[in-house]
Amino acid sequence: MILVGGIDEAGLGPLLGPLCMGACGLLVPTVERADARLWDVLAEAVSRDVKRDKERLVVDDSKRVYSRNDRGRRRLETTVLCFARAGGGAVSAIEDLALGGDDEARWLARYPWRDGAPIAAPTWISPDFVELRAAPLERALEQHDVRIALLGVRSVEPGELNAAMDASGNKSRAAWEFAAHDLRLLLERAIAAGAERADITIDRQGGRAHYGPQLARALPVGFTVHLVEETEGVSRYRLTGPIEARITIAEKAELGSFTTALASCAAKYVRERSMQALNDWFAERIDGLAPTAGYTTDGRRWLNDVATRAPGVLAELDRDLVVRRR
Repeated sequence: MILVGGIDEAGLGPLLGPLCMGACGLLVPTVERADARLWDVLAEAVSRDVKRDKERLVVDDSKRVYSRNDRGRRRLETTVLCFARAGGGAVSAIEDLALGGDDEARWLARYPWRDGAPIAAPTWISPDFVELRAAPLERALEQHDVRIALLGVRSVEPGELNAAMDASGNKSRAAWEFAAHDLRLLLERAIAAGAERADITIDRQGGRAHYGPQLARALPVGFTVHLVEETEGVSRYRLTGPIEARITIAEKAELGSFTTALASCAAKYVRERSMQALNDWFAERIDGLAPTAGYTTDGRRWLNDVATRAPGVLAELDRDLVVRRR
């Protein structure tokens, strides 16, 4: 048995809202059902083609799966919640997907739009629809002896991200620390499941090609990192220790890794729902405020609208909780 895993983010670039680091780990019986082949293995339940979203769950780069219209929202939510359900984790709130444990809960409690009532899920589809659409996936997973070991997201809101960037010196190093947290989780799940090996793919953020020292510092005690290759587009390493593992850090990893694509979808889903909660909270306090997706140009428009319409609302908050400094 092999654990194939993927890690990808949503929201590294925006001015507002969280960086969401998604992780997915699937247990497969043989290398013939490994990561890149899972689209074919599970073809009766999944597809990369967004036009087939009424008959298949769409697993691909979240930028392709999601679009800001009703169909795109339903497509993304259906994929993420059906896989979560198939993994034994029925989701009634996005907090059910959280990977950060008590630390994440403590940080989120600082944000009035994240504290108190959980952010309900599903919201764009019904629970009955999740149950209906998850059934073919569950049958396909069982038929091909594929099990979901992990599917979740670490939400890093601006205050935590600002602190991490200050500590590390830049955004890409801060993002790596959160990706490394998910890498450790995947290795722990592989060991707990008794897997003979883990193959984990991480989407590369930034232009760095040399990850050996960062990997060595991030891994649990007992692991040794061996360089396989470091090129312009991909870096590969072999780990020895409590379990053998192969780590690939690649540009556009979600295009060739099923688990990285699914991690990308989970991260995007949690970010979009988090931004909806932020927009709803401010809209309740400021009449006529148009929502924002948080990206730089529109984020600046939104901040200016808030300051113009109701300057006291933002003034009552720590600006670090709302706006990224880098």
